[in-house]
Amino acid sequence: MTSHTLRAPRRPGLILAAALAAALLSLSGCGKEDAKPAAATVADPALVTPQPALLQSLKVAAAEPTQVAETLRVAGRLDFDEQRLARIGAPITGRVSEIRATLGQAVKPGEMLARINSTELGQAQLQYLKSRAASELARRSVERARTLHEAGVIASAELQRRENEYGTAQAETRAAADQLRILGMSGGSIERLAASGAIDSFSPVVSTVAGTVVERKVTQGQVVQPADALFTVADLSRLWAVADVPEQQAALVKVGQDVQLDIPALDDARLTGKLIYISDTVNPETRTVLVRTELDNKERRLKPAMLATMLIAARPEPRLTVPAAAVVREDNKDHVFVEVAAGQFRLTPVTLGPDNGGVRVVQAGLKQGQKIVVEGAFHLNNERKRAELEGA
Repeated sequence: MTSHTLRAPRRPGLILAAALAAALLSLSGCGKEDAKPAAATVADPALVTPQPALLQSLKVAAAEPTQVAETLRVAGRLDFDEQRLARIGAPITGRVSEIRATLGQAVKPGEMLARINSTELGQAQLQYLKSRAASELARRSVERARTLHEAGVIASAELQRRENEYGTAQAETRAAADQLRILGMSGGSIERLAASGAIDSFSPVVSTVAGTVVERKVTQGQVVQPADALFTVADLSRLWAVADVPEQQAALVKVGQDVQLDIPALDDARLTGKLIYISDTVNPETRTVLVRTELDNKERRLKPAMLATMLIAARPEPRLTVPAAAVVREDNKDHVFVEVAAGQFRLTPVTLGPDNGGVRVVQAGLKQGQKIVVEGAFHLNNERKRAELEGA
């Protein structure tokens, strides 16, 4: 007996429905895969769009050049006024027999500072006395010759010879007196030598100016020569302040400009003055130009060689500047807010000079005509930081 397998009749409608369902499920899965979220856009932390209330309180202006008197800050020092300074040496070669002046002593012109015993001076005095005696002898010889000539005893030639001898003797006497002056003897001392005939080989070393003995380079018994400087006497009532200006800035300074001096040794006391001298040459080693001002020192607070900082107000020149209130410090750098669009600002780094009367010279980072926030920059920066934190 043959068996037969029974098959269910096909239903085309069911097969079609199943295919459609599978397609729909496939499309649904693809859609879920494609619907991934887009990457978040990172905001520029330097950009800030303030709220209307803050925007109204801001003041925006274009960066423009202004006349700026740049202040040069250079290292300086105090020094002697060389017009009130005397370095006093030995007038002759000899041995120091006495020292009268001490450091810090106030002296007057002509006051004795030391004494020198000199054989050279003794010989010069002896030569002067000999020349003077020979001149006197020649003078008397001329007088006798004139008497004899008038009496017809001697000829005119003999009278002329004796007159010539007298003229030579007078010249030798004047030369001997000049030598004594060179050796330090005064006119009064030479007259006393001529009157008394007593030789004195001691020569005084005297001060030539009124002031204070600020240096002594001699000891008793020392042998000295005219080239040796024994004492330095200075009038300390006025001093110089000198400084070295870099040659690149030398064109900014002129005689008569106002200067200020900060002296650390006097608790940064600030003194004022005017430039009285600018060197015409450049120091080839330091590439600087020496400038000088004069200071009153009647109270003797200032001392030569004290360090000082000289502030020189250079002549005004047009420079691109920004108000000091427009500057914001971030990461130890200077910034300003530049307007990039209506109501939108960017924190922009800039390179600025030091504060000069409430304005700062722009050295880099900003161009003329760019609009910046000149008032309210601090509050605008706080708004920028708040927005940056909320975005994070």
